[in-house]
Amino acid sequence: MLATGAAGGYGTFSNIKGAYDSGTALGAVAAGEGATAVLALVMLGLTMLGQSSPPVVRAGLWALPAAASVMSAVAAPDGPRTVIYAITPMGMSVSAEGMAFLARRIVVHTDGRDAEAEAKAAAVVQALAYHRARAANHPDKRIRKRSDRASWRLARKIGTGDTALGTQLLNVQRERITTGADVALGDMFAITVTPPTEPVTGGRDAVTATVTPALPPAPEPDPAEGSVTGGRDGEDTQVNTPTADLVGEGVTPAVTPVTLDQLAAIAGVPTPLIGEPLADEQIVVVLRFLRYSADPPLSYRQTAAAFRESGFTGGESRIRGAWATLMAQEESPR
Repeated sequence: MLATGAAGGYGTFSNIKGAYDSGTALGAVAAGEGATAVLALVMLGLTMLGQSSPPVVRAGLWALPAAASVMSAVAAPDGPRTVIYAITPMGMSVSAEGMAFLARRIVVHTDGRDAEAEAKAAAVVQALAYHRARAANHPDKRIRKRSDRASWRLARKIGTGDTALGTQLLNVQRERITTGADVALGDMFAITVTPPTEPVTGGRDAVTATVTPALPPAPEPDPAEGSVTGGRDGEDTQVNTPTADLVGEGVTPAVTPVTLDQLAAIAGVPTPLIGEPLADEQIVVVLRFLRYSADPPLSYRQTAAAFRESGFTGGESRIRGAWATLMAQEESPR
């Protein structure tokens, strides 16, 4: 690139020297290629320092060689050589842009940030904020309309050439794909346990049948010892009659199902309401309530279908994310 720039400068000097004297040719080269070389060094230094180049530097890299091209074209003796004389000074611009681009790539690879892209993104975001504010608050309706259209055009430029933003978006997309694959595989390989339809009896399953031990009959009381009357024995000791509360001592009472309000209170979130936007924590509460509303618990597809049939609001991606959170909570209960 340095050789290309030096060759372009020498060619311009030779071309102008053929029409004018050496002093004029040297001055033309200094004003064109020399000034371009200075601007190229400035842009190269700023790029290596991780700073963006001012627009005047980038404009000068092309304006000064263009002026030298016009001067060389005027000095050409005939038509065919006019084109050659006009193209020769552009070698300095190409070499300067090439060195700046290479230095910029090196800085991006080393530091992980692109100063030029960050400066452009900052300018776009600043202009977008201005136009959005003007589109919302300007008293003139036509200006509000123009700013609204301008903001949409600027929105297309946000993130263009920003490598850091691209990396972050890819990470977010990878997490979503991983969550979706986890939910899909969990739903695919879930095992549904079907409860038995026939009751277990002693004749069918002797292992689980209720065993009642045979007790010897109680001996008949001796009349000489006295009879028990009025709930007391012969020694005037109180005899308690078994109450009805002890009859079903081995039976577990029915468990009252937990309501959605109780689950929301336990999770510390407002009670989810049908038809209203829900937070992610509220969606987790609704999925937990619907999943365990049946025995055995519902799968993801069944729970998602029940979520929609119940009238709750939530997109597919949010439901999948909430389901992944619910599964993680079940695997590692606190």
